[in-house]
Amino acid sequence: MRSVQDAIYNWLTIKVVAEARFDDQAAQETYELFDDMLRNDYGISKVMVEKLEDMYFITYEIGEQTKTTRFPLELIDCYLDQMNREPEKFKNY
Repeated sequence: MRSVQDAIYNWLTIKVVAEARFDDQAAQETYELFDDMLRNDYGISKVMVEKLEDMYFITYEIGEQTKTTRFPLELIDCYLDQMNREPEKFKNY
């Protein structure tokens, strides 16, 4: 079983892509899949994302506990950056 940290990392990475490529149906569907997974498989709710200079800070609830985690911007944004550098490899479907 993957960790909550891994699930949030994957969710945030595709969230960033889906928000930047709102017309990309595959990105939207993948985001919905990961969002459902966070809620249904991990019991995560009330997710808030704050983007600061060099980090994404994520606050979320599991049950009645509030937790936080963080990821470096370059770790999360690298996939979107690659898509922007080589758009011919990442067509919208």
